[in-house]
Amino acid sequence: MTGDSSTRRGSQTQRFEDLEVWRKAHALALAIYRATAAFPSEERFGLVSQMRRAAVSVAANIAEGAKKRTARDQLNFYNTAQGSLEELRYYLILTRDLGYLSAGLGALNSELDEVGKLLYRLAESRRRVNCQR
Repeated sequence: MTGDSSTRRGSQTQRFEDLEVWRKAHALALAIYRATAAFPSEERFGLVSQMRRAAVSVAANIAEGAKKRTARDQLNFYNTAQGSLEELRYYLILTRDLGYLSAGLGALNSELDEVGKLLYRLAESRRRVNCQR
């Protein structure tokens, strides 16, 4: 898992931009912004806003967690990111059922699944560190 090991070398910490999971989460957020641009105008302050907020929350919580000093603190942010990812998963189901998004839905779900797997592995690595203390 390239770039997700949260390795600490001496006093240097890895930048969140170097984490593959953050890069994928950021790409997912951009894809959500593009996909929701075509939603009906009446959803601008509803579903569009909620989907974008959830997508941004995933990447933002990964970024914030990456700079926390303890594995426990990092886990809190990674868990929040996981929650936001599942919230976004529901919104994709809702948009499908409302007929707002059909083209590209499979790709968005694939991106979401990939971020979920990487985030799970990152959180598990931090849990193992937390349990060793």
